Amino acid sequence: MNRRDTLLAALVATIWGFNFVVIDWGMGEVPPLLFLAIRFLAVLVPAIFLIPRPRVPWRTILAVGAFMSLGQFGFLYVSMHAGMPAGLAGLVLQTQVVLTIVIAALVLGERPTRRQSLGVLLGAVGLGVVAVGRGGHVPLLALGLCLIAALMWAIGNVVSRASGATGGLALTVWSALVVPVPLALLSVLLDGPGVLAEAAAAFDGHAAVSTLYTAVLASLVGYGIFNGLLARHPSAAVVPWVLLVPPVSMGSAWLLLGERPSVGELVGGAVLVLGVLVALRPGAAGRSRAERASAPRLGVGRAAVEGGQRGPDPAGGEVGGPLLDLLEGAERR
Repeated sequence: MNRRDTLLAALVATIWGFNFVVIDWGMGEVPPLLFLAIRFLAVLVPAIFLIPRPRVPWRTILAVGAFMSLGQFGFLYVSMHAGMPAGLAGLVLQTQVVLTIVIAALVLGERPTRRQSLGVLLGAVGLGVVAVGRGGHVPLLALGLCLIAALMWAIGNVVSRASGATGGLALTVWSALVVPVPLALLSVLLDGPGVLAEAAAAFDGHAAVSTLYTAVLASLVGYGIFNGLLARHPSAAVVPWVLLVPPVSMGSAWLLLGERPSVGELVGGAVLVLGVLVALRPGAAGRSRAERASAPRLGVGRAAVEGGQRGPDPAGGEVGGPLLDLLEGAERR
């Protein structure tokens, strides 16, 4: 990845790492599924009226929404409500890194390089060290739900990558269509018809700020950038960046929630960072200069220029507004 995309990937990891503390701080007594439904309602409105639908089949939009949004966050919120600590949730969820690369290799034929494989292995070791160093006990149900959330995220990553949708923000917004209504209905079914009144009474200022952060920064900005990176780069080049999320989540949980890390967590976090650096460092097996020079440079919401000829708009005309250009970062010669 180029320097701009590298900085974008690091920004996403930071936003997502802090996201777990914000969720834990804001959810309070609001039923988790309804709290998540409110978050994705904020993702949809008003963005869906401003951003054209991505040029991908509806089945792709629905699949990304079902796995990356509905599945991942549905299981994550319930897991945290069941007792999963915010810092540990940020850690366990990153098993999606290994799952994504394995699924992408099996389904898309994207085989990671040796350096990427070594980096992911180091990251997995770091995850294990941190998990062992946690001490204390986490409810088995909460742990299992968080692992399922990681699997949902991994499948969603591969679907997003396979779709080739250049407009990551548009895919994020439109895929959110499948989230609010099913979750609201499921919450009423599980918690009873009085859950709506209960949520309204418990939805305070903390919940409002948490919803704004998770909807605007974590979803619109974070997944808008992340889906765009997946469309431009192989999964094994993008996904390892998410291994930086656990150190951010654990550090912020320590500072703001009093979840003090143990020595094992600190050592494991260092191994995690090392794994990311190894996985993402350019190796000798990288593309040659001639290959890089011959590859088309696709702008976002602008025409591709290849050999002096004006090519088609890779985003199908869906991008072009200032916010989208900021998120996607149009490349220029």
